[in-house]
Amino acid sequence: MIAYAITDPTTLNFNSLYSDLKRFDKKADMILYRDKVTLDYQENASLFLSEAKKHNFSKILLHSNYQLANKLKADGVHLTSSQFSDIKEAKDLGLFVIISTHSLEEALEAQKLGVDLVTFSPIFATPNKGEPKGVEELKRVVSKLSIGVIALGGVLSSKQIESCQKCGALGFASIRYFAS
Repeated sequence: MIAYAITDPTTLNFNSLYSDLKRFDKKADMILYRDKVTLDYQENASLFLSEAKKHNFSKILLHSNYQLANKLKADGVHLTSSQFSDIKEAKDLGLFVIISTHSLEEALEAQKLGVDLVTFSPIFATPNKGEPKGVEELKRVVSKLSIGVIALGGVLSSKQIESCQKCGALGFASIRYFAS
């Protein structure tokens, strides 16, 4: 099962970048640099990629900016659910593409447009993300797609990870699971 770490300013500090990435590397197969508030995103993304490449992550992605991901030679990009129109351009650049989805219809559209993986969320309760979809809906989405589905949203425990795996999810993504 793929363990996909999503960083944010609460889990990644550039003053302790090396030790933070070392902590992520212990639990995560893939990692995403995501920071929606910094004014130094490009500079931080460059530092993040440089340091993350010294670790054992199978994929290192940037959030939403596929042009920057290409320019900085990230493995790929994680697009938001409002960026379906960017899938083709990101794929044309040779990037590995994940997109956030919140319904079966979105997941099927993403698959049709050629993404490599989708996240489906929120599976469990998570702050400010609406009503959880639950594992039964995750199972239904997984059963309808021929590409991998990453369970996202409120994944905090081994028990939750196991329930996602039993539903057929290829992996799970989380911010808080990787925080410690």
